[in-house]
Amino acid sequence: QVQLVESGGGLVQAGGSLRLSCAASGRSASRYAMTWFRQAPGKEREFVAAVRWSDSRTYYTESVKGRFTISRDNAENTVYLQMNSLKPADTAIYYCAAKSSSWNLDKKDEYDYWGQGTQVTVSS
Repeated sequence: QVQLVESGGGLVQAGGSLRLSCAASGRSASRYAMTWFRQAPGKEREFVAAVRWSDSRTYYTESVKGRFTISRDNAENTVYLQMNSLKPADTAIYYCAAKSSSWNLDKKDEYDYWGQGTQVTVSS
């Protein structure tokens, strides 16, 4: 079992920055691919960014490339999402997720573990 706890959400003006954190605990937590998804009101949960455990290779959805950075600290079992140049369209609940394989990282149905989510609101 892996437990995930997100933090760092909040209200920010457009153009501002936030850093989300996801603390993982449990068996072999550092050996899981870690991913951020988000869900805006009335929309499907969508992939945002992922980092593999084996080589820390990162992946991003097109709309956040150049603005968001995902990173992980295996010693602390924590993954971060640095979000810069935020836009109102980034407003959503952000979820951290973990899975044991490094394939299909953008497929939400293939994840084993989820956090409770943290709200990010970007005002115009």
